[in-house]
Amino acid sequence: MSGRDAVGVRSRVGGRFPAHATGVGLALLAHTPPATQEAYLAGPLAAFTDRTIADPGRLRGVLAGVRRHGYVISDRQVTLDAVSVAAPVRDAADEVIAALSVVVRVGAPQPGALVPAVVSAARGLSRWLRSHPERP
Repeated sequence: MSGRDAVGVRSRVGGRFPAHATGVGLALLAHTPPATQEAYLAGPLAAFTDRTIADPGRLRGVLAGVRRHGYVISDRQVTLDAVSVAAPVRDAADEVIAALSVVVRVGAPQPGALVPAVVSAARGLSRWLRSHPERP
């Protein structure tokens, strides 16, 4: 969904950005098996802005923080006008199967103010999935 003053959408249906550069990608990458993470970190990490986390060591720390805190703030990693707040969504087996994010223009609102709403929405969706295990 997009609002009147929303950040310009850089993605398209079927399009992709590298996982390390987006909030949703970071939330998903943080919950992949360690071998998968290491294989990803061994590859080239594209930088879109000077804020893109393209250093494997620093990225490992960010991924650990996502697992520890349950959310991530991706600050101007794809474009310099956008910040993403993302949180993982879990299925009935408590596996991370998706992520939910809100992308806002830099400056208003502050990304930290969005964390409770994004985490709450992701947890609500996770609870619904746990209560409906027959649904993929």
